[in-house]
Amino acid sequence: MRSSRHRKSSPNLTAVPIASIIGARCLPRVVLAIGLAILACSAPDQPAGFGSDVPAANPAEPATQSTAPLVRLLADGQVLFGVFSGRRTAEQGAEMGRNRELDFVFYSLESGPFDIMTTKVYMSGVAEGSAPDPPHPLVLRVPAIRDGVAAAEANVAEALEAGVASIVFPHVESAAEAVVAVSVMGDRLWPGNPDGDLVNILIIEDRVGVERADEIVGTEGVSIVFPGPGDLRGAYEGDMEAVEGAIQTVLAACQRHGVPCGITAGVDDIEERIGQGFRVFIVSDPAAVTVGRGVAGR
Repeated sequence: MRSSRHRKSSPNLTAVPIASIIGARCLPRVVLAIGLAILACSAPDQPAGFGSDVPAANPAEPATQSTAPLVRLLADGQVLFGVFSGRRTAEQGAEMGRNRELDFVFYSLESGPFDIMTTKVYMSGVAEGSAPDPPHPLVLRVPAIRDGVAAAEANVAEALEAGVASIVFPHVESAAEAVVAVSVMGDRLWPGNPDGDLVNILIIEDRVGVERADEIVGTEGVSIVFPGPGDLRGAYEGDMEAVEGAIQTVLAACQRHGVPCGITAGVDDIEERIGQGFRVFIVSDPAAVTVGRGVAGR
């Protein structure tokens, strides 16, 4: 929200003789000081340090002061790359941690038991494999909001307490669900809080969600939106032209609202998707990350 500043009215001094305010004997010195001030203001700007002890102004501060890796990359306009978690073991987590090309690891608890303890074990492996560097952030997919708002709130609270960096909400179908996906993450969510350390990812992967893509993406506080090619393939009964149309509909909505758009990709199509404007990628083959980083200049 932009703040407005109101100027206070200045008292009318024109009716009062200046000499009577400052004293006649001081008037010449005051006039000289005023003249010098006017001359200084009208002089052309000079580099700091040239005839002045005033230091140069600091460059503009970045839009966010957050130290969270995902937030910093997004705020800097970078393309991000993550990989599916693979086996849910500490050893697999360590393998992911050793791959320093990754920006995050994608881990799913969408179906089956919501097993945060196993997730923590996997995260400990990521931390071990990443050392001495900071561990890769874990991006966690939770069950769909349509399964119950109270359950979604509880799942997110438990996941954030475990230390995940991002929550993925699958099958988002309306702006009302998008509002839930924002609100359950609290005031640590970027970009609603420019200094926040969390991001959410909303996946649109049903026909009704595609039809409402603009209102979903336009929900205030949404961090990232994905079209989900796999589930869209089922939603459109294998009509790949319709699937691609749905993907492009979501991408266009993201671009209208200035929201980073993500997608799954492979070695063969990641360059094309980057060219189309996608900024966040989840891949199965780490080789696609290598290709993508090269295309993105990272």
